Amino acid sequence: MVTPATPPPNADRPRERLWRRGPVNVGDEELIAILLGTGVRAHPVLAVASELVRASGGVAAMSRASPRELAQVMGVGSARAARVAAAFELGRRAVDLAGPRVTMSRPEDIFACVRTRVTGIAQELFLVVGVDIRNHLLDIVEVARGSLAGVEVHPREVFRPLIRMAAAGGVLVHNHPSGDPTPSAEDIALTRRLRSVGDMLGVPVIDHVVIGANEWRSVDEWMGTDL
Repeated sequence: MVTPATPPPNADRPRERLWRRGPVNVGDEELIAILLGTGVRAHPVLAVASELVRASGGVAAMSRASPRELAQVMGVGSARAARVAAAFELGRRAVDLAGPRVTMSRPEDIFACVRTRVTGIAQELFLVVGVDIRNHLLDIVEVARGSLAGVEVHPREVFRPLIRMAAAGGVLVHNHPSGDPTPSAEDIALTRRLRSVGDMLGVPVIDHVVIGANEWRSVDEWMGTDL
């Protein structure tokens, strides 16, 4: 006979409170503490969680931080930082891919789908969005993460995930931390280069969407027939 699982003792700990109340009734810092795991005498886990939230500028900002940035907070370290970053990324993917299959037929569809991943991030992030023959979303993959001024992108890193997901085509996406989504000369040159590679591989680049502060630009629309 299967018996219901019961929480262990020490009911005042965050993990046990989550068992009793459910995840939605546990505070932000307690949820972070559960991800961090056990603490040590010098760094109690709730204190580390509280400092992580404070140093990051809140949970929303923390969700956009890289593991390296999270690991710099006292008491966090690389293993804990990786767990927190992984949890946020899984949450984003669940939201992005849940429900009916999303159609990516317009640049604004791309913006609506990826804006939570790139808006407000302090460095440039490059994503590739894979779609099937009917422009239904297959997956969104982070290809590269750069600096405030730019990001280095290699064609093999762009097309490897598209080939693995058997995509009929891909949409390139990256952000401008400055907030201005106007495509740069480098953005246009990269689009041309990747479009040429995609044509050779049989995985066409459908568009390149640049995202700024809650707005976007399509490189295809920006350049018209000159691209």
